[in-house]
Amino acid sequence: MSNKIMGESPDRDIFASRYEVQQKLGKKAGRQTLLARDLQTQELVVIKLLSFTSGFEWDDLKLFEREAETLKSLSHNAIPRYLDYFEVNSSTIKGFALVQSYIPAKTLEQYLQSGRTFTEVEVKEIATAVLEILIYLHGLNPPVIHRDLKPSNILLGERSGNSVGQVYLVDFGSVQTVLAAENGTRTVVGTYGYMPPEQFGGHTIVASDLYSLGATLIYLVTGTHPADLPQKDFRIQFEHLTKLSPSFINWLKWMTEPSLERRCNSASEALNALKNLRFLTTALTLGKPVGSKIKLTKNWDSLEIIVPPVGFKPSTISTLLFAITWNSLTLPWTISSLILLFSGQIFSLMFSLLFSGIGLFMIYGIFFSLFGYIRLDLNQEEIVLTHKLLGLKYPRPRPSPRQSITKLVYISKHFTQDSEGSRINVPAQLDIYSGVYKYQLGGTTGAIESEAELEWLAQELSDWLGIPITRE
Repeated sequence: MSNKIMGESPDRDIFASRYEVQQKLGKKAGRQTLLARDLQTQELVVIKLLSFTSGFEWDDLKLFEREAETLKSLSHNAIPRYLDYFEVNSSTIKGFALVQSYIPAKTLEQYLQSGRTFTEVEVKEIATAVLEILIYLHGLNPPVIHRDLKPSNILLGERSGNSVGQVYLVDFGSVQTVLAAENGTRTVVGTYGYMPPEQFGGHTIVASDLYSLGATLIYLVTGTHPADLPQKDFRIQFEHLTKLSPSFINWLKWMTEPSLERRCNSASEALNALKNLRFLTTALTLGKPVGSKIKLTKNWDSLEIIVPPVGFKPSTISTLLFAITWNSLTLPWTISSLILLFSGQIFSLMFSLLFSGIGLFMIYGIFFSLFGYIRLDLNQEEIVLTHKLLGLKYPRPRPSPRQSITKLVYISKHFTQDSEGSRINVPAQLDIYSGVYKYQLGGTTGAIESEAELEWLAQELSDWLGIPITRE
């Protein structure tokens, strides 16, 4: 095979008697990327050259061959097509060449360097497009992991109508299949700032690409490389540089969570969460009411609310006296019904137990208002509402998955009528619907009587969950 190599003649260089070089696109140690024209089809193509230079390592060839084999097996309109692969052997260069289709678009890195900024809507559109590509790659058998997802490896075409432009994923030089990772040696590849912690140890899974995508999107919204942003507990701190919606900030934090156990673990899950982000329909700016004793602690992956006892009130005395009177009447009835049970007085026993239960519940309510705590815990896995009284605690209702939370309902204080037409005051309450369960704060629980506190908690929960408040 005869190949003209760059620098051998004043004419344009031609590889494999077919590919005429137009210009150099990039160069780094042992590698070149060239734009060429296929003389047979007259189409522009990209040639990636791997040279056997002094710094050559066999891992370089292994990755280069893996890129060629991977591209050959892929078929997606947002990924370059494999066209050719051949050996280059001349007096000036020895190595291999990979030919792939040319995509006429600039990288996200080039756009940012030119001063372009991206809105939240545009960033979400780019995220959606990349996630759809990752769903394809990760869904292959075996799954294909890109391992070097970053702004310079994502191309963006020209704007089209309301679309930000066609998105492409390129440069599969660091690609790895899950099968290769399990059966072969691990090679540390990637770009600092976009690599998740596990990748530094050579361990890469599909969730690693999600971290890299999240870091890339953070670069788009801040204009600062993730490596140059501050970190806390290995988490990228970027919120102070953006004006994003709280729900989208939480989504980006989820994507870039350093812990694999807490990070989103599939592109499908990430895309579904992104498409279902909902935002507040009202611009509430409520803060914690002055004098409130409720404790709220939150970060991006957990939220805790502790509601202390209501404490003693003048009405407590009248309630206690009524409860004592009630139980003093029902207790003897229950005892006598138990004695007469063997005489067939079962219906009398059932009614006495019912009324005794009401009396005991009143006593419990009084003690809970004086000594009981309510604690709501939310994290990426589940929601738990716990009632605690005198050292005893129990979930009410049972814990349920965080992902099943669908609705946040705030019911304002109002009045209703009983069966006799009497006016009844109904206190405000906040309900969190998760699957078949409803987790209630305020209302008949009596633990939160201030509407200002419930409004504040509703806003905090809405911001953290990314779910709008439904008002009834």
